[in-house]
Amino acid sequence: MDSFIKGNYRKSLYQGENGYVVGLFKIKEADSDNEDLVGEIVPFTGYFAELNDNDTYIFHGKFVIHAKYGEQFAVESYERCMPEEKDAIVEFLASGLFKGIGEAKAKKIVDVLGKDTLNIILDNPDNLLLIPGISKKNVDDLHKTLEEYQGSYKIVLSLNDLGFITRDSMIIYNRYKNRTLDVIDKNIYKLYEDIKEITFKKIDAIALKSDYAFDDERRIKAAILYVIDEVCNTYGHSYLFIDEIYGYVNRCLMSNISKEKYIDALNSLILDLKIIKDNEKYYLKDMYEDEVLIVNRIKYLMSVKDESFKKLDLMINELEEYQKIKYNDEQLLAIKYSQEKHFLIITGGPGTGKTTIVKAIVDLFRELNDFGKDKLNEKIALLAPTGRASKRLSEATHMPAYTIHRFLKWNKEGDHFQVNEYNKSDVEFVIIDEGSMVDVNLFASLLRGLRSDTKIVIVGDYNQLPSVGPGQVLKDLIESERVNLVKLNYLYRQKNDSNIINLAYQINSGVVDDDSFNRGSDLILKEVDTMNVLEQIKMICNSYKKMDYKDFQILVPMYKTLNGIDNINKIAQEIFNPKSKTKKEIKVGDVIYREEDKILQLSNMPEENIFNGDIGIIDSVDKKEIVVNFDDNYVRFTPANFNKFKHGYAISIHKSQGSEFKTVVIPVTKEYNKMLYRKLYYTGVTRAKRELYIVGDLNALKRAAGNNDSDVRRTAIKDRLIEAIRVSGEKDG
Repeated sequence: MDSFIKGNYRKSLYQGENGYVVGLFKIKEADSDNEDLVGEIVPFTGYFAELNDNDTYIFHGKFVIHAKYGEQFAVESYERCMPEEKDAIVEFLASGLFKGIGEAKAKKIVDVLGKDTLNIILDNPDNLLLIPGISKKNVDDLHKTLEEYQGSYKIVLSLNDLGFITRDSMIIYNRYKNRTLDVIDKNIYKLYEDIKEITFKKIDAIALKSDYAFDDERRIKAAILYVIDEVCNTYGHSYLFIDEIYGYVNRCLMSNISKEKYIDALNSLILDLKIIKDNEKYYLKDMYEDEVLIVNRIKYLMSVKDESFKKLDLMINELEEYQKIKYNDEQLLAIKYSQEKHFLIITGGPGTGKTTIVKAIVDLFRELNDFGKDKLNEKIALLAPTGRASKRLSEATHMPAYTIHRFLKWNKEGDHFQVNEYNKSDVEFVIIDEGSMVDVNLFASLLRGLRSDTKIVIVGDYNQLPSVGPGQVLKDLIESERVNLVKLNYLYRQKNDSNIINLAYQINSGVVDDDSFNRGSDLILKEVDTMNVLEQIKMICNSYKKMDYKDFQILVPMYKTLNGIDNINKIAQEIFNPKSKTKKEIKVGDVIYREEDKILQLSNMPEENIFNGDIGIIDSVDKKEIVVNFDDNYVRFTPANFNKFKHGYAISIHKSQGSEFKTVVIPVTKEYNKMLYRKLYYTGVTRAKRELYIVGDLNALKRAAGNNDSDVRRTAIKDRLIEAIRVSGEKDG
C-alpha cells in the first residue's frame, strides 16, 4: 500500500532536465506505518514541476531500498499545501517569491485579509488596493505570481485527467511549462516528437479519446515518423520506401488512410525537414545526417597524408623481442598501418590474433610517442560497444577500456551525450573492438565527439552478425573497398581450440564436415530428434551445474517453440537454481525470479553502466525490487522496469555478441526454420572458448551453413562512400 509523508523540501542532491529530482525532505507528518520518522530528514526521488523550500508538501509513494544509496522515498504523486496559519502566510508572502513584498507589507496584507489572504488575492486582487502602502504594481505582481504558482499543479492535474500518469505529466510539464495546455490543444502529437519517454501509442489513445479524427493530418504525420523509426530499428534499415511506409501507417492506425492524405502528410514532413527524401529513399532526418557524417569523416581521414616514422620497423622488431612473439606478414601490415594511416579496419575470424595486434598497436603508439602511463591514457581511448567486450579489451591490453556510451558520457535525464560536437574529446587515437556491433547512430555519435583528425582503428569480425541497431557500418565500409583494410587469415589457435575454430570456418565457407565432431573434448555433437533436444540439454546442464554461471552458456536462435529460449530457461533454472527455503523469489507474469538466478539485460542502461546483452546474477528479491549483480555492479530494478531483463541461462545468439564463454551449448533443429542462416550460427560457434556442444540435427546445421541469405539491411554508407571518393578523385584529377 502507498504511504504519504508531509513536510518541507530541504534541498536537491541531483536535478535532471526532465524534472527528475533526488533530494532531502523533512517529515512533519506521516501515515501510521512511518510515524516514527516524524522530525527526520529523509532522501526522496521523483518527478516534480518545481520545489520551493518555503512550501509544505504531501508526497505520496513508498519507501524503497536502493542498492547503492540505501532507503529513499519514491514519490509517485505530490501536493503543494497552501499556507493556512497567519504567520505562515506572512512568511510565504515575504519569502522572496513575490517581488516588492517584504515582511512589513506582508504583515499588513495578512492583518487586513486574515487566513483567507491567498484565496482573496487569487479571486479579488483589487481588494489589496485598500491596504496602505500596497501599489497597483504590487497587486498585479502578487496576483500573477500566485496564479503561476498555482498553475503548474493545475496543469499537471489536467494532464492526469486526460489520461497521462503523474510521472508522464511531470515530464510533459517540465518540457513546456506554462505552454503545456496550449501545445496539447494545438497538436497533442507534438509530444511524440519532443519527448522520447512518451510513446506514440499512449498519445494516440489519448488523442482519439479527445475527438481527433482517425485521418487527422497531425495523426498521420506522427504515425509516419513512428513507423519509420520502429521498422528501421526492428529490421536494421536506414531508410524505407514510400509504398511500404503507407502500408505500415495503415496497420499502425488500424485505418485505411487515403493515399492522397498520406502523400500530403509525407510531403509536409519533408518540407519541415523531419524526413529526408534521397532519390526514392525516405529517411528520418537524424539517420540521414548520421550516414552523411560517417561518409564525410571517413572520406576526410582517408585523404589525410600518412604519418612517417623513421624507426618504425626497428621498434616493431624490439616489440617482438620484448613480447617474445613473431608477427606474421598480415599482422605486421596491420600494426604498421595503425600508426601510419588515419583510418584503418582490421578484420579476421577467431584465432587470427586480433587481440594480440591490439596490444601491439597500443604498445607501439606509447613507444613512438614516448608516453608515460598517464599521458598514454589521455591520448588513446580503447572502446567497445558493450561492458563485457570493454572488460575483455582492458584485460588484454592492461589498459582502461570503456563502452562507447561511457566514453561519450551519456546523460540519461537529458538523453544526450555530453561529449559531442560542442564538447569534443582530446584523445588523438581511438581503437574500437567488436566493430561489427556498432550501429550507425552510435558510430556517428562517436565521430561527433572526436576531433576531425583523431586516428581511428576498427577491429572486428566481418562475418559476424551486424549490430542490433540500424545499419551495418563495418560491412558497408569493408565492401566499399575505399578504406584501408587488413584481413587476417592465418590461424594461430590450432591446438586446444582447433575443432571449434575449424567448425566456425567450415560454417563460414558454407560446408560442414561430418568428421569435425567428437574428435576431441572441445567439440561434441549430440544428434537427437527435435522432441529429445530438451532432454539432452538437461543432461548436459546436470553435468555442469556446479560451474560458474559466467562460464556456461546455452545459445538459442529463438524465444518461442518447444526448444526455444523460454522453455530452456525454465528447465535450466530447475537444475542450476532450484526452489529453496533460503532463497526469496517473486513471480512476474508467468516467470519466477529467484535469488541467485542468472539474468540477461535486454536494453542499454548507460546510467547504470549496463548494456543490452550483459549478464548478471540476482543478489536480492522483495516485492518492491530486484537487485542484480553485474560483475560487482549492483543495479536495482523496480516493478516498472522488470521488463528490462530475462533469465539468462539460455540467451539468443544475437545477445551473445561481444561475449565469450568457456562452455557453450547450441541446439539446432529444423523447427528454427528461418533462423537457420550462416552468420547466426557462425557467431554462436565463435562464442565458445574451450568446449562446444551442438545438440540436435546435423542436417539443420548444414542447412544453416549453406544459407547466406540473412536479412538484407538497407543502408547507403557503402554507395555514398564510393561516390564521394570518386567525385573527390575527379576533382583532384
